[in-house]
Amino acid sequence: MPPTPIDLAKDALQTGLRVLPFPCRTGLVRIGNPGRESPVFLTCNFDLTVRRVRRALRGLDCYLLVAQTRGINVWCAAGGGYMTANEVVSVIKTSGIADLVDHRRLVLPQLAATGVERREVEERTGWRVLFGPVQAEDIPAYLQNHYKKTAAMSEVRFNLRDRLEMAVMWAFPISVLASIPMLIWWRPLTLPLLAVIWGISAGTFAALPWLPSPLPKKEEASRRSAEPFRWVQKIPIFDPRLRPTLTVAAVFLAVLFAYVWLLGGREWSSLLGWGLAGLAVCLAIGVELLGSTPTDKSGLQEDRLLTVRLLEELCDGKAICQQVCPRGRLLVDAKQHKVRIVEGNSCVQCGACVVQCPEDALVFVYPDGRMIPPEQIRRYKLNMLGEREKAS
Repeated sequence: MPPTPIDLAKDALQTGLRVLPFPCRTGLVRIGNPGRESPVFLTCNFDLTVRRVRRALRGLDCYLLVAQTRGINVWCAAGGGYMTANEVVSVIKTSGIADLVDHRRLVLPQLAATGVERREVEERTGWRVLFGPVQAEDIPAYLQNHYKKTAAMSEVRFNLRDRLEMAVMWAFPISVLASIPMLIWWRPLTLPLLAVIWGISAGTFAALPWLPSPLPKKEEASRRSAEPFRWVQKIPIFDPRLRPTLTVAAVFLAVLFAYVWLLGGREWSSLLGWGLAGLAVCLAIGVELLGSTPTDKSGLQEDRLLTVRLLEELCDGKAICQQVCPRGRLLVDAKQHKVRIVEGNSCVQCGACVVQCPEDALVFVYPDGRMIPPEQIRRYKLNMLGEREKAS
């Protein structure tokens, strides 16, 4: 059944305001005509996610468990401590799913691996936990492959469609806030300002893969450690986290200058005002540009400086870390029974490999050599300010 107009309207609204939680009913959802051997999946109770997962499962006969995550999406809920083993255990026990199926196999979204400890769920419920594909649309192929993921299914993607959704997420609330004073005092300028906001937001995210990246972590850390110049990092134009945004701002100003020049200089008086308006939009987006992506850690979080280190003497190559890494950074040597870290692939510092490793063979390390014990990563999750707090 195709999406209804109401569903499409909800999609648009919740995409534009996805920074806000949109909770929906938790519990058991039947997809198709499931039986006692039908697969069981689990997701968060972010309304937009639930509707998209249901569409991805259309044509299958299965059960979907919707866990209580306070209306937050899987990636953010798992990373922030709102999607943990407790929420998974709770929905298993309260939904009555154990009475409906003969197997005990539960498929979680892979991006939940940051917050949900597989071992704890299995010990408390007797269910076997599998981490399915990153993208819900890969689930049918995952089932056809007998619950085995390909490398492509495990890797997080941030394609043009995803990036434009993030652009809408930024442009919509900024437009609403900016339109209020404009409609009151400068009504004729409202539409041009909205065009600037949406154009800069769409251009930033569409061009994101080709924009200059922030400095590598080690280089950034060494610069931060240079005491006499640490104050320079507080000036926006010297903050490496704002390099992509400032590049977009420079392009906007160049286009604005060219437009005024082509008009024969009749609009030079407004060049400064529109230039400042565009720069303000760029900086508003740039404050959390990296945190808006699933491929980079928020620039506000010190965790972006962490690296993953393998304690080889503890590793026996169970490969769970490989299954949950969203960047394909971990590979298992079948002969040596050891994990190998692929240095060429960028780490998201999500901590999924650290949380799921049964031997605690993977740890986070700061640039100065300090290690964070795996148990600390499991128990303390990042809040919006990048500080670790005990998960619920």
